[in-house]
Amino acid sequence: MNKIKVYSTPTCPYCLTLKAYLEEKGIEYEHVDVAIDKEGAQEMIKKSGQMGVPVTDINGEIIIGFDKAKINKLLKIEE
Repeated sequence: MNKIKVYSTPTCPYCLTLKAYLEEKGIEYEHVDVAIDKEGAQEMIKKSGQMGVPVTDINGEIIIGFDKAKINKLLKIEE
């Protein structure tokens, strides 16, 4: 089972696209809204070194932005 955590904000268009893509593929994930969750924001920065969103943690692999090819590779999704 994959452990997926998505760090995002409600106003980020790439975040919305990423979450919609995961939902379309039936992939469950934990969502952290870094706009209101300050601990979650600090966790994201510590993991990624980034303050921008989205940041996705898939089984410990960090993806910055909506990198569909890398997401598909890590989750073994064939298009």
